[in-house]
Amino acid sequence: MKRILITGALGQIGTELTVKLREIYGEENVLPTDLRIPEWGKMKDTPFEILDVTDSEAVMEMTKKFKPDTIIHLAALLSAVAERTPKRAWDINMGGLMNTLEAAREVGAQYFTPSSIGSFGPSTPKDNTPQETIQRPSTMYGVNKVAGELLLDYYYERFGVDTRSVRFPGLISYEQEPGGGTTDYACEIYFEAVKNGTYTSFIDKGTYMDMMYIDDAINCIIDLLQADPEKLSVRNAFNVSAMSIDPEMVAESIKKHIPEFELKYDVDPMRQAIAESWPNSLDCDEAKEQWNFKCEYDLDKMTEKMLSGIREKMNTAK
Repeated sequence: MKRILITGALGQIGTELTVKLREIYGEENVLPTDLRIPEWGKMKDTPFEILDVTDSEAVMEMTKKFKPDTIIHLAALLSAVAERTPKRAWDINMGGLMNTLEAAREVGAQYFTPSSIGSFGPSTPKDNTPQETIQRPSTMYGVNKVAGELLLDYYYERFGVDTRSVRFPGLISYEQEPGGGTTDYACEIYFEAVKNGTYTSFIDKGTYMDMMYIDDAINCIIDLLQADPEKLSVRNAFNVSAMSIDPEMVAESIKKHIPEFELKYDVDPMRQAIAESWPNSLDCDEAKEQWNFKCEYDLDKMTEKMLSGIREKMNTAK
């Protein structure tokens, strides 16, 4: 991995992954793309290209022009947004995936795109969900992710594309606020704790979902891309996770720093139903064994980092 093209670079993952990869490989070797030019942050006034991943000719032209040895495809609609606009979600999530996979095949590039716990469904075992198990999701986002995993296997077996992926849990960060996912409460709760001292959760108490702090997610992607291909038997997506938590646990962690913090509930039926269709916890043994997957952040360490980062961000914006 020496020359990297990134799609969806202004999203939650891409914003921080681009910066980290440029620190490792140099700004000139990492080209971020999205539907708009960044107007703030560390990518402002740096090399950046406009790219619509649903435009197959534009994707191929950009790929052949930049000549990457790695394509990281992040452009997608997330779960809650996808459920409100299923046709648009299919066009973006599946069209973009096919176009970038074809580009990777054409230039012989290594390929990464994230899957999700959303690829599981109500019939999937809830606790310690196995690496290989039934995947019958009840959402358009989940259908996209399962189809995507199958396509990664297909492009690896049929064309020899070096496909790699992980099933990300909810990702928590403060640099880029969330963009329409079911796990967004776990980001929003920290912002509202700092701003207002209270938060109204759209996910009900006792609803456990896997989560991961963004720094661990970024390191996870880089570690997998750098892993020896001969040691990887999973080409669709590895289970990865750092913690299984519910809103009450996050609130208790926040109260260690903001004792007066108050958590309320106004449950969103659609997002609650999506959350209840997902696993409570994942078995990550295959990722640990095949490429030494590990996480640095537990809930309390993540809470401390989130609260301090949000305060610093707010002070800088004043």
